[in-house]
Amino acid sequence: MPEIAEVARIVHFLKKHAVGKTVQSVKTQEDTIIYGKVGTSAAEFEKAMTGKKIVNARQQGKYFWLEMDSPPHPLMHFGMSGWMKFSNDHTAYYRPTTPEENPWPPKFWKFILQLKDSDCEVAFIDARRLGRIRLVNAKADDMRITTPLKENGPDPVLDPEILTVEWLKKKLSSKKVPVKALLLDQANISGIGNWVGDEIMYQARLHPEQYSNTFTDEQVKRLHDAMMYVCNTACGPEVMGDSDKFPEDWLMKHRWGKGKKDSNKLPNGDKITFLKVGGRTSAIVPRVQKKTGAVAGDVSGASSSAEDEKDTKPRAENKRKKAAIKEEEEEAGEEGEEAAVAPQAKRGRKGGAIKVEEPTKVTPRRSRRNA
Repeated sequence: MPEIAEVARIVHFLKKHAVGKTVQSVKTQEDTIIYGKVGTSAAEFEKAMTGKKIVNARQQGKYFWLEMDSPPHPLMHFGMSGWMKFSNDHTAYYRPTTPEENPWPPKFWKFILQLKDSDCEVAFIDARRLGRIRLVNAKADDMRITTPLKENGPDPVLDPEILTVEWLKKKLSSKKVPVKALLLDQANISGIGNWVGDEIMYQARLHPEQYSNTFTDEQVKRLHDAMMYVCNTACGPEVMGDSDKFPEDWLMKHRWGKGKKDSNKLPNGDKITFLKVGGRTSAIVPRVQKKTGAVAGDVSGASSSAEDEKDTKPRAENKRKKAAIKEEEEEAGEEGEEAAVAPQAKRGRKGGAIKVEEPTKVTPRRSRRNA
């Protein structure tokens, strides 16, 4: 699933190719799920966008939107495998892309924006139909205080003045849930998914299953520092979600093995193992990620095989408190993201994991990321 860094990458390309341009025409394909589930239609989207000028492209966590010269503004969420493609540029970042691999229009397109005085067309694609496209009738400056964004927590990159150490301490102490589950709940913090959550926990040297209300002040500070470090590094202009450019000591650079036992190790020799708890998979380094407080039951099923990540199944009981968040995250397959990401990475390239490839079929699980 595209997380905070992947979405930041797309916002970069939207600013590069679409901002400042007028939408000359719009092609759409009706989809009662991608449009209809959030109260709009392809026809309404086409009518609202045609002739409008794109003033800006913005992001909050896993959401992003085009700020138009007047409302409504299109707000989008990639779900499990959605992506944006540009007719004259490549958004993939794991290999060169040839014209034969990227025919235009691309497969699984839901809309294509034709821009005035530009040779670039912009397409939203989604093989699994788990993404969402909606129109928000609000002032541009009010988007983040309007549903569904207002139901989401602060963004670590955009809102450092909100997401302080003290704020995080209060949030952690107010709940008794595994700390990684708290990080992944978009109602708490925007943009953190499975791989970002694992990287934060590793960099903080904390165990993902430890209850959120059992950490010391020093551990909370480490968690906050790691969150800011990972998110800002991954989203930064020199990286933009490209795992080839991640620091060599990051967990993400080494967690993707070939399914063989003991194949996953850090450069210093530390072993990476995988814990399946409640249907979710977490990659951890046991030598440095110790339990120092109560955990949610016994953590069983530890494995050093990345192949085990394929078998992750959804947690039916893990539901969002807010209706808007529940819809976006459960429909988008939040609970199964690791099961899809690991096989992609192993097929797509040798090192990183958040690589975007062309989806191959409209079926749940195991699709390849979009380029």
